[in-house]
Amino acid sequence: MNEEDMIKESVAKKIAGDIVLAEDAGKTIQKWRNIFKIPQRRLSDEIKIMPSVISDYENGRRKSPGIKVIKKIVEALIRIDEKNGGKIIKEFSLFPSKNIVNKTMIDMKEFSGPISIEKFCKNIDSKIVARKDLSDSNIYGYTVIDALKAIVELPPTEIVKLYGVTNERAMIFTGAHKGRSVMVALKVTNLKPKLVILHGVDSIDELAKRIAEIEGITLAISNTKSLDKLLKDLKNSFHK
Repeated sequence: MNEEDMIKESVAKKIAGDIVLAEDAGKTIQKWRNIFKIPQRRLSDEIKIMPSVISDYENGRRKSPGIKVIKKIVEALIRIDEKNGGKIIKEFSLFPSKNIVNKTMIDMKEFSGPISIEKFCKNIDSKIVARKDLSDSNIYGYTVIDALKAIVELPPTEIVKLYGVTNERAMIFTGAHKGRSVMVALKVTNLKPKLVILHGVDSIDELAKRIAEIEGITLAISNTKSLDKLLKDLKNSFHK
C-alpha cells in the first residue's frame, strides 16, 4: 500500500469512527459532508440513493444508519474528493505529529455539528474586531495554541499541521502580544482558519486587522484573562 492509499484509509477510519461513536450520527454525517464541501444531491448520486435519504439521516427523520450504509457514505466522500483533485484528502496528510502537539498545542476539539462564529465567540466571552460580517459562518472545531512557541519553533509550512481535521475552525492563540506575528504567519500558509481569537492581549496591531480583512478571517479578542478559565469555558461549552 502506497502513502496515498494509507492516507485515504486513515481518513476513512477517522470518519467512520466519528460517525459510529457520535451521539447524533446524522449531524456528524452532515459535518463531514460540509468539510468535504459536497452537496447532498452529489453524495446521494454517488451512492445511488434518493437525496431525501441523506437529508432524513442528517435531520434525524431516519434512524442512524448501519455500518454498511456508513461505509458507503465514507467511501463516496473520498471518491468524490478524488474526482475533485483530492484537496481535502491532502489536508489530512498535514495532521500534527505528537512532537508538534506537545510543543505548541494546548487543546483541540472537533465538533459533532456546525457552530456559528458568533455563538462560539459569545460562549467564551470574545469580542469580534474584524470581519464581523462573516460571524454567521460555521466552524467545526477549535485549536488552542501557544503563539510564542508556534511562531518561534515552527516554520510557516509546519503551522498548517495545527489545523486538525479542517481549517473551518477557530484558532485560539494565547500569548499573542498584539497579533501581528500570528497574522503574518497565517498569511503565508496555504490554509486559512475561519476564526482567529487572540488571548492575553489588550489591543490588536492594525496590520493584524488589515490582514484579517484582506484574507477574510474573522478576528476576535478574548476577554478572559486566565488561560485556565478560557480552557474551562471551552470545555463546559463544547465538550459535551
